[in-house]
Amino acid sequence: MKVFESLCKLVSTAHATSPSPFNPLSLLPGLFTLTPLTSIAQRTVRRGTSLLDPLVLAPGLHLQSTATDLHKGEYPACAALTSGYVFRVENPATVYFLQRVGRTGCLTDLKVSAQASSPSRFLPTLDDALASLGYYAAAGCTVVAAQKGYALNDIWGLFFISNLIFIRLVNFLVLRRRSRPGWFGAPEPGVQGDLFILLSQDRWVRIRGPVDDLKALTSGTWLCEPTTLETFFGAVAKLLVYANMAVAGLATDAGVCTIVAMLLVNSGLLAVENLRIRSLSMYGRTMEAVGEPKRYFRRRDLAEQLIRESGRDDWAVAMGLIVKDRASTGKSEGVTLTM
Repeated sequence: MKVFESLCKLVSTAHATSPSPFNPLSLLPGLFTLTPLTSIAQRTVRRGTSLLDPLVLAPGLHLQSTATDLHKGEYPACAALTSGYVFRVENPATVYFLQRVGRTGCLTDLKVSAQASSPSRFLPTLDDALASLGYYAAAGCTVVAAQKGYALNDIWGLFFISNLIFIRLVNFLVLRRRSRPGWFGAPEPGVQGDLFILLSQDRWVRIRGPVDDLKALTSGTWLCEPTTLETFFGAVAKLLVYANMAVAGLATDAGVCTIVAMLLVNSGLLAVENLRIRSLSMYGRTMEAVGEPKRYFRRRDLAEQLIRESGRDDWAVAMGLIVKDRASTGKSEGVTLTM
């Protein structure tokens, strides 16, 4: 009992000497920052990293490194209609993009092409810049919030924002190091390719373009495995996100409201930006949709059309689209197709 009484007296004394009572409002910046939204990770998958990344602060910023998991472990079957080979799409970023543009019961046509040249690896092309206006607005919102904190003379509010910028900078540098071009297979300059991909939920995608560009976007991996040093800095960045919650409790009410407003506005801007993006940019190549998805009442109709266009059916046999006693390299009579 004496120990309990001593503990109660200690808590009462600490509460009496506290400069101000607990303010629940101070929890909002930390809670909003830790909200598990994937807007930043989605943007990273489709556009890669950008020099503006450290200035774009939004809920879920600590989940940027999970961008490689957004495809939910799916590696769909893929057939080369020109050669008959069947393999899998191994690039997680490409699989996620195909999942987003694909529609159940529809064939979505995509094309792959080389991007317009950029003056620097770190600077976007003109097309990317025009498609990223919402991202630039989010960076501007962060600058305005920091300026507002300075005008309020809110040191702890400024420290909270600065800490988030530092966290984003660490993630930016780590992801830059991990996004080095990897294995693409043997080069085949001047050869055009035509790929057919079977996704889950009966989503079908056809991609056409130069074979070397197709290999760059479908083979290998988008981010290489992190080294020990990269893993260490990634862990430090995540720990700083949680430690930042204590700093928010020292900010003024006006500073807290400014931070919360910045996070909400930036979250909305990123969500709208992700909905607008209809292309994938990676390794100097762009993959984008051509026209609207074409609906088919039966998978048999789709298989028959692609067999006629490609002039061979061995790829369809390997993918399980048709059942036949013996595969051939051309169309033949009496082919039985699976639903």
